[in-house]
Amino acid sequence: MNEAKSVPPAAVAVSIRVGGVGDAAAVAALHAESWAVAYDGIVPAAALGAGLLGEREALWEIRLGVDYGEPANTPRLLVAESAPGRLVGFAYLVPQPDGRLLLDNLHVRPGLTGAGIGGELLREARAWAGAEHSGAALYLEVLRENHRAVAFYERAGGVRTDERWAVFPGGFELPEYEYTWA
Repeated sequence: MNEAKSVPPAAVAVSIRVGGVGDAAAVAALHAESWAVAYDGIVPAAALGAGLLGEREALWEIRLGVDYGEPANTPRLLVAESAPGRLVGFAYLVPQPDGRLLLDNLHVRPGLTGAGIGGELLREARAWAGAEHSGAALYLEVLRENHRAVAFYERAGGVRTDERWAVFPGGFELPEYEYTWA
């Protein structure tokens, strides 16, 4: 059987800015779209179904509407735009009680993965982490079967520091890796 080779899209020039509550709907829509594509065949189909967008909308309204108090505890949303108002990716960083920073989300619009957007977001996330949380390790969790993401994080210098089971709403569990950048 011949498999079609996917051709990566041409590099996409983006500007990255700090996001806020006004970005909640666009981020939720991209988050749901990204999950539906990246996790198809990995996550149970029911978790990617009709309720996914509403779940992501509620999540981002809460995340971006909360006052976290001190700036050191406040998460950072970075949005990548190919033109003003044209969201093509985002990253969300969350300071953790153990002193590390969790890169809780890094998503690129399906069809544009491989165009350099994820790398730009990761570089910006690492720069912010170094400037605002000097000495804190940046880490993320990625599903083991998300081979494209695993390869991306390894190419970007992430070091696998743990393996565990991720527990999802709905009660299912999937194996995941942790990657860390010092």
